[in-house]
Amino acid sequence: MSTPRTAVRGNLVGASGMALAIVITLFDRGVSGYLFIAIGLIAGTVIGTSMANRVQMTSMPQLVGMLNGLGGGASVLVAFSGLVHHADQPIDTLIAVGISGMIGAVTFWGSLVAYAKLEEWKQFKKPYSLPNQQLINLGLVVLDFLLVGILAFSHSMNTQIFCYVAISIVSSVLGVFLVNPIGGADMPVVISLMNSYSGVAGAATGFVLDNNALIISGSLVGASGIILTQIMCKAMNRSLSNVLFGVMAGSGSDSNVDEMYANVRSTSADDIAMILDGAQRVVVIPGYGMAVAQAQHAVRELSKVLEARGASVEYAIHPVAGRMPGHMNVLLAEADVSYDKLKEMDQINPTLDSVDVAIVIGANDVVNPSARNDPKSPIAGMPIIDVDKCKTVIVIKRSLSPGFAGIPNPLFALPNTLMYFADGQQAVLDIVKAIKDL
Repeated sequence: MSTPRTAVRGNLVGASGMALAIVITLFDRGVSGYLFIAIGLIAGTVIGTSMANRVQMTSMPQLVGMLNGLGGGASVLVAFSGLVHHADQPIDTLIAVGISGMIGAVTFWGSLVAYAKLEEWKQFKKPYSLPNQQLINLGLVVLDFLLVGILAFSHSMNTQIFCYVAISIVSSVLGVFLVNPIGGADMPVVISLMNSYSGVAGAATGFVLDNNALIISGSLVGASGIILTQIMCKAMNRSLSNVLFGVMAGSGSDSNVDEMYANVRSTSADDIAMILDGAQRVVVIPGYGMAVAQAQHAVRELSKVLEARGASVEYAIHPVAGRMPGHMNVLLAEADVSYDKLKEMDQINPTLDSVDVAIVIGANDVVNPSARNDPKSPIAGMPIIDVDKCKTVIVIKRSLSPGFAGIPNPLFALPNTLMYFADGQQAVLDIVKAIKDL
């Protein structure tokens, strides 16, 4: 799973491991009710296969968020089952039951809110928080741990069940409150964090069931999710505590959008073809718009045409381009783009001033100079791809609409920038045709 080249094999190995774990579990002497297990396996297989086949690549972040949530929800149910079917459990197991319910419920509801934000549902699109939201969240966390303590040291099954239900309810509210104040620009971090939470919840459930395989796999998911979250935070200049508690970087700029875009210049496929005809070094900066337009194959075709004319073509990949980590890498790998042409932001930024033409296709926030120049911007301090330093910048977008962070982009009005307003895929195909017609 460490490189795109072997990621497919890694997924197959992971799926095989899960299948093996299910089969081995069925041979456990304590397992009964095979009819219900069979129904669950069939239903899960049908639903999972259907979702995997139908989901578009642009909706993959939402699917990942949903799967994280389902993992957390499963931990809540399994831990509750372990509680009610096994009396007189030791204190350490009861603590694991409470922790599993707490983290599982936070993961379930937090992931659902993240899903709604990624789907841009009207009720969840804008960040919203209550007055003193951080204090409320802290109070809910303290209440959760008090309930876990009561559950662990109580000898009454009724009290234990009451505490567990209360933990689930309080944690559900906490999950909504933790994610709802976080803006869309920070959603990639939230998705990776929820992935980690689902692993921790699974590991805690493993202690409840005394299942070493679940403890190990949950720990791996939890640890890898935290590592990925730290990488995402670094890429967005966010602290983990800011994302956890919904603290935004700024309140936004008061700059007039119409005034900012007064000098925007549009261009055509024929003009772009003439500019590219003399270019020696071209860099493509993909973003979510490329995923929406399914333009990765067209971009690959453009690269082949330019390389046939002697130009060098590279791809500048921002860690949070798209709406989940690795989104652009997966799209370009699907189009058979060579991995060595994908350059990370830190690797390519120092050399962008020697680039003849940069083609920004669907990216917005990750190339927004406001991150460097506007301390009031919600993305202030976020490392970006310094595309504005290139000699010529071609931005392919449908319109001047803002990106997921909801802020305007001064890049569009810079003297070295030309805007090509069109669908991403069709725009690139028109450029390819214009180059061939030269």
